Amino acid sequence: MKTILVTGGTGLVGSAIKKVVETTEKRDDEKWVFISSKDCDLENLEETRKLFETVKPTHVIHLAAMVGGLFHNLAHNLKFFRKNMAINDNVLALCHEFDVVKCVSCLSTCIFPDKTSYPIDETMVHLGPPHDSNFGYSYAKRMIDVLNKGYAQEHGRKYTSVVPCNVFGPHDNYNLQSGHVLPALIHKAFVSKRDNTPLQVFGSGKPLRQFIYSIDLAKLFVRVVREYEDVQPIILSVGESEEVSIRDAVSAVVKAIEFTGDVEYDTSKADGQFKKTASNEKLLKLFPDFKFTPFEEAIKESVQWFVENFETARK
Repeated sequence: MKTILVTGGTGLVGSAIKKVVETTEKRDDEKWVFISSKDCDLENLEETRKLFETVKPTHVIHLAAMVGGLFHNLAHNLKFFRKNMAINDNVLALCHEFDVVKCVSCLSTCIFPDKTSYPIDETMVHLGPPHDSNFGYSYAKRMIDVLNKGYAQEHGRKYTSVVPCNVFGPHDNYNLQSGHVLPALIHKAFVSKRDNTPLQVFGSGKPLRQFIYSIDLAKLFVRVVREYEDVQPIILSVGESEEVSIRDAVSAVVKAIEFTGDVEYDTSKADGQFKKTASNEKLLKLFPDFKFTPFEEAIKESVQWFVENFETARK
């Protein structure tokens, strides 16, 4: 029997994994344990050790992190670096101490060099500095790859990482100050429709992004835990042809929420990185049969979840 511990288990990706392992991906030889920051302070080594003593995991999916959108990162780079470094070092140290067979950690496409060629692939993580807007978070996440290689080299561990593109879906952080672009847009559009006011979008709308629906990412995470045996990272992303502009994303949200008012772009606000196109070639070689949920359908489901859970989701 495998016991799979999921840190950050009540957030966007953790909630999606919980849903799929209880339904389409369910297996009788797996016990899944989902924990949140309320269950354990992963910055505290002794608390983390007690968690591992209690759960006795054979496998770990490590999602827990301090995360936020562009403007939250801009203001708190040091805090993002220190908190995430502490969490990651503790989790991987305890995985080794408790003889965990496999740990799969979650990185982000923002870890890649700011100045690079496209599409980005798994070999390019350390080939230059990340974008200056979120260097604290990016470098802390890169260090997971360093730790994975270290544990492989010195102890023969199969600890690895996945690199999702921009994730969205139910249970996302829809807070207007700290949320990522899509959940913040959904929240803003909901309020604009309710109050009959223009929808204000930060930036020009020109930057390009690949978005992955959290349910799709969850299914891929489960496959990686079960089947992927490499220490090197693997990008979990829709294809390059599925890249959309922020304006495209706004249009999809406006359509799904049935907002008919004006949309205004505040170009005095920063755009962030213009593009970070990632290649999913390695993913498609590994899982050639995988089908992604169409973007507009996934947006519609996300909007529906937000509207139904507005009072709790907006906080």
